[in-house]
Amino acid sequence: MKRIALILLAVASATALHGQDTLRRSTLDEVSVTAQSAPATLRSQAPTQVATLEKIEQTGAIQLSDVVRQMAGVTLKDYGGVGGMKTVSARGLGSQFSTLTIDGVAVSDAQNGQVDLGRYLVAGAAYISLSHGQQDGLLQSARAYAAGSLLNMESLAPVFFLAERTNLKVGLEGGSFGLLVPSLLWEQKLSDKLSMTLWVNHLRSNGNYPFTLYYTPGRTDSSSAEVRRNSQMNATTADANFFYQIKPHQTLVAKVHLMSGNHALPGPVQYYNPHGSEFTRERIAFAQAKWRGKRDRWQWQTIGKLQYNYDFYEDTAYANATHYLSNTYRQGEGYLSGSAVWSPLKELSLSLSADGALNAFGSDLASTYNRVLRRSLLAVAAAEVTLWRLKFSANALATAIGEEASRAGVEGSQRPTSYRRLSPYAALSVQPIAGVPLRIRYFFKETYRVPNFSEMYFFVRYKQLRPERAEQHNIGLTWNHYSADTSVSNTFAVTADAYLNNITDKLVAMPAQNMFLWSMYNLGKVRIAGLDIKVEDNWRWQRTSLTLSATYTYQHATDRTVPTDTRTYGHQIPYTPRHSGGLQIYVETPWINAGYSLMAVGERYSRRQNSPEYRLPPYTDQSLSIDRRFNLRLGTLRLQAQVLNIFDVQYEVVRSYPMMGRNYRLGMTFEF
Repeated sequence: MKRIALILLAVASATALHGQDTLRRSTLDEVSVTAQSAPATLRSQAPTQVATLEKIEQTGAIQLSDVVRQMAGVTLKDYGGVGGMKTVSARGLGSQFSTLTIDGVAVSDAQNGQVDLGRYLVAGAAYISLSHGQQDGLLQSARAYAAGSLLNMESLAPVFFLAERTNLKVGLEGGSFGLLVPSLLWEQKLSDKLSMTLWVNHLRSNGNYPFTLYYTPGRTDSSSAEVRRNSQMNATTADANFFYQIKPHQTLVAKVHLMSGNHALPGPVQYYNPHGSEFTRERIAFAQAKWRGKRDRWQWQTIGKLQYNYDFYEDTAYANATHYLSNTYRQGEGYLSGSAVWSPLKELSLSLSADGALNAFGSDLASTYNRVLRRSLLAVAAAEVTLWRLKFSANALATAIGEEASRAGVEGSQRPTSYRRLSPYAALSVQPIAGVPLRIRYFFKETYRVPNFSEMYFFVRYKQLRPERAEQHNIGLTWNHYSADTSVSNTFAVTADAYLNNITDKLVAMPAQNMFLWSMYNLGKVRIAGLDIKVEDNWRWQRTSLTLSATYTYQHATDRTVPTDTRTYGHQIPYTPRHSGGLQIYVETPWINAGYSLMAVGERYSRRQNSPEYRLPPYTDQSLSIDRRFNLRLGTLRLQAQVLNIFDVQYEVVRSYPMMGRNYRLGMTFEF
């Protein structure tokens, strides 16, 4: 931390001599730009939120989870620290209903069915969007149609001035508890039609942060000051992206992604062991390509992807000092997707999408079904009609999945399983009064989720789990207003959406012994009634601006399985707060920029029974940041300082996994 502070101080001192310099890039006659338009938020049929590159930089977000936690309708499970697992549940549906896509291509994990958002860093993203229900537009994969909520991270495309062929961006961020994040972004123009980017990032942290250990649920009895141990992490990520303009209306985008990480698992603190003994090593590699085109009344998209995941887990203290537990897990996927949209009329569009995937999984768990092969086929027929100020869309999704599980070396142990389902979707949006920026929207969607491999086969015994089915209803409105005069302008927008989700055979995951081993069960029926509100207000005075953004979420997510079971019927489901929200304020001036953010989460319960011993108290997490840009002769330097959790609040998102208290970050980026 001291070394980082000295480096940043030296750079800041140097910039004081050049603060008035201007960029040497004075030739602006022509610019080569690759357009990246984010999804609409106010005109969309389904609620959509977008965090642009500018907003990501303002908040100082490092991991994808840092961005998502500020969005409405989201419950983030965080197991503590930089390296702790982070999964997202949208509107109480569970993390497996949320699909993460990178450049529109789904990230798959057939083993757990959920993606750890802490493993994906956002420095190379152009924007991040979250759509509840379904993203607008017909040209998307069948997997995107199948998601209960869609989280997309779009890679940043390069922009070159006329005489430029190379852009470089170097970053360094450091902070409390050994946090160090160096990064490099290299953009290269290879020809008039082909360009590439290479983004390399390394994240490390020792994770040894202090916390208060309370010995009673009410936190009124004795406590002790502890330090989190065995929570260090090292992760290196490399992304190579290629952008090829085949023809004026045809593009090919390809990505190669490599991630290698080593993580220690600190474990829960009920019976706190400061030494720790659990570790994981993971490797993720995938290559994907997406070809998009448009001609006359046709649009098309083709996606191909190959992915390989490797996970190694060990517990050096398992059983006794001379025997330890170690397991290896490998999974691979081959994936193809094709979509076509035909617009016979200006007001009518029709589309077909089909996805095929082959997932293979293997482990060295000798006592379970440790070899699984799954074949998946998804097909969607969709239509969209636009008349005057009304827009209607509908689709039907057919799901066909077959799989075989077996025990390696055990003849006759094969267990075949198959799933079939037809799921509908319909959405309507209307602008009631011409010239008035008020829109009303509604959608209905059924989502069907098949249990993943861990839920069905591994760790304890084979489980007869049923697929989850979720029915989503949403009705909402959007309104925006813009005003301006000679000196000031104002943009104001508000969205409000009420929703009702009914889930049958809901699957709930709970840590069994640690973060790596889980137990699963069907909860039965769950009903979630909720409300999401988001308000944004932006003021600009010449070279000064003020941006305010606030969100509020209400979720009444209750167990509706057995009316006669008074212990759990009508109780809030685990880890789902009834009230939550956030506030962000950002001020830009010619001299310095400053930001403030607040996240507030109400009480939750760690078990199905909402009794006092399982209650998690409410908390607020507040942060401050300042940043400044300097125009130098060679490029642009940006410095940023942050204080996170400024009031040192001691809280837990997941019971017995304490979060970090007050901590600090310093960062700089240099573009040239």
